[in-house]
Amino acid sequence: MIIVEYSDFECPFCKNFHGTMRQVMDEYGASGKVAWGYRHFPLDELHPVKARLEAVAAECAAELGGGEAFWNFADRLFDLTLSNNRTDTGTVLPQIAAELRLEKEAFSSCLASSRHDARVDGDARNAAETGGLGTPWSILVNKNGKKTPINGAEPYGVVRELIEQALAGN
Repeated sequence: MIIVEYSDFECPFCKNFHGTMRQVMDEYGASGKVAWGYRHFPLDELHPVKARLEAVAAECAAELGGGEAFWNFADRLFDLTLSNNRTDTGTVLPQIAAELRLEKEAFSSCLASSRHDARVDGDARNAAETGGLGTPWSILVNKNGKKTPINGAEPYGVVRELIEQALAGN
C-alpha cells in the first residue's frame, strides 16, 4: 500500500505529520508493507513565496542527488523550519544543500530556474482534485485500490490503525 501525502513545508501541522510518517516508515517501510509518496501542496495564501520555493528546492535536491537526497532534504527542512512563513530560506536552503553535499552552483541555478514549477503546480492541482482543502492531506491506497483519506495531522496511533485495517483487507 501507499500513503500519498500532500504537504506544505511551511505548515506546522505538516511538520508534525512528517514525524508521524517517519514513524510509519520505520515500522512498515523496510518490510515493503507501506510506501510513502510525497506531493507538494504549498498554500500560497497562507505561506506566500516560501512554501513554493521550499518545494522547488526539494525537487532540486532530488534532481541533483536522487530520491535519498529528496527525503534527506525534506527531513532537514522540517527540522529547521520555523513554519508559518518565518523560515529564512536564503540561509536555510543553501545550508541544507551544503549539508547534503549538493553542488552549490547547480543547486542555485536549479532554484533560479522554473523547471520544477510545473511539478509543484501539478501536485497542488492533484491535491485539490482528490479532495484536499488544507495540509496535510493524505490518501492511503491499499493493494486493492481502496482509498482512505487522512485529513490533517493525525497522530501515529490513528494512522497505524488505518494501516492495520488496510492490511487486514478492511
